[in-house]
Amino acid sequence: MIGASREALDAARERLDALTDNTRVDAAALAADLAAVTALLDRETALRRVLTDPAQPGEGKAQLVGRLLGGQVGGEAVDLVSGMVRSRWSASRDLVDAVEELADTADMIAADRDGTLDSVEDELFRFGRIVATSPELRAALSGKDSEGPAVAARTELARSLLRGRAKATTERLVVRLVERPRGRSLDGGLDALSGLAAARRGRSVAVVTSAVPLSDRQRQRLGDALGRLYGRQIQLNLDVDPAVLGGISVRIGDEVIHGTIADRLDEVTRRMAG
Repeated sequence: MIGASREALDAARERLDALTDNTRVDAAALAADLAAVTALLDRETALRRVLTDPAQPGEGKAQLVGRLLGGQVGGEAVDLVSGMVRSRWSASRDLVDAVEELADTADMIAADRDGTLDSVEDELFRFGRIVATSPELRAALSGKDSEGPAVAARTELARSLLRGRAKATTERLVVRLVERPRGRSLDGGLDALSGLAAARRGRSVAVVTSAVPLSDRQRQRLGDALGRLYGRQIQLNLDVDPAVLGGISVRIGDEVIHGTIADRLDEVTRRMAG
């Protein structure tokens, strides 16, 4: 997102945080409500265009949200979406993306409250690695249609793979992604969810691929060095791929670092010293 949409999303995140500071708010129920709103806005193109039309007064759009959603979802979701449509958006799709992010974040907050956020983050990453190495599974869980037998089949497959093997939050997040990918690849969507979980914990995610498993000392050195370099705590998600040929590949967001473990640690140290 750029410009007005970025500012609107930042404001919506702050409102969500303020709302969920109250532990009486059921974050998981709020996530489900926001996911339902996402599906509605994704389906109803004309509606989202009206709700993001800069020529329409913000209060009028908020009242429209109240009439449409009142009684359909909880009051907290109505209030959040009403606040969002008062803001300016650079593109109508940005509003849908933002509501979806808030839904996923609310589920992360629910996991944080019950002490399972660490597990959710790890499960999302591990499931992403399984999907990345299995073209057949990725194909079975992917599709562009948003309704019909194909959607039902792939969502049931996702549930069957995760049921009893992952936290409830992980299952909800993955099933929503599989059910409504909204133009994203499955791999990309899982990476985004993993990053969102890490961000909720105030950290960034580094996907580290090495030819052989890293020792505890190597993991500690790499995590410390990356933390100093980026000025924040870095979560290491570790993967092993013999094709790396004795070195490592570190990906943080769009930045990719290649090289041997010793070389990259030495370079990080030099950059910090400089």
